[in-house]
Amino acid sequence: MLIRYGYEIALHCQAPTPIVCLLSVHDDRMADIRDPEKVFTTPITPTTTYRDLFGNRCRRLVVPVGDFKLWGDATIEDDGLPDVALPDAEEWPVADLPDDTLVYLMGSRYCETDRLSQAAWDLFGHLAPGWGRVQAICDFVHAHIAFDYQQARSTRTAFDAFNERVGVCRDFAHLAVALCRCLNIPARYVNGHLGDIGVPVVDPMDFSAWIEVFVGGAWRTFDPRNNIPRIGRIVVARGRDAADVPLINSFGPHTLTSFRVWTYEVDRVPAG
Repeated sequence: MLIRYGYEIALHCQAPTPIVCLLSVHDDRMADIRDPEKVFTTPITPTTTYRDLFGNRCRRLVVPVGDFKLWGDATIEDDGLPDVALPDAEEWPVADLPDDTLVYLMGSRYCETDRLSQAAWDLFGHLAPGWGRVQAICDFVHAHIAFDYQQARSTRTAFDAFNERVGVCRDFAHLAVALCRCLNIPARYVNGHLGDIGVPVVDPMDFSAWIEVFVGGAWRTFDPRNNIPRIGRIVVARGRDAADVPLINSFGPHTLTSFRVWTYEVDRVPAG
């Protein structure tokens, strides 16, 4: 299937303000792009791109004084299949894990493994290691946290979400990541596009957060917020937690004046 995705973000700055954006599809999906991303700014502003420490594609620019708009749009081909479940996938002992997974065992800004370790072992330590234990963590988080946009808070951590029992998709992801790491299972935070394909449509559309967990010798997708296999995930960025992959990282004050995201199935590549 073909999926069109994009964003429109409007800011207002009182002074020239450097920003870094993580809004473009991750390199590991570049071969699937059928209509390359077109990025426009109003007013026209020079931009450059680079890869960060986690391999994410970052766009760097200086927002001029006044009103500013950043718009991007692309079309990608997807296999149209739901997330894969591998019930027999095994956890690997820490001593056998690849070097590049070890950073995803450590505590991070929003995932305080030291504060959640006892709870993790009390809740899940008796379960057999492997896919089933990771799914049990996602089941717990899905049931434990009530989704509420009105309760969103940028400072809420995994420990806060565990105690407050409310949050948005990033909070579900942070808590599941932290609990996995407490059990010595590498887990990382993912943000990207997830359209309402094969499920009831929910408006307004937004960027989504889910997780990837290293089981069965590879990174596997889990989604504690939705907790069902979904179709058409488009990864934008991966990191230890949301602090590594902000959609916009501003090096100065700004006001977000509007924000719009779209992700939907199309039957052809858009003309032009």
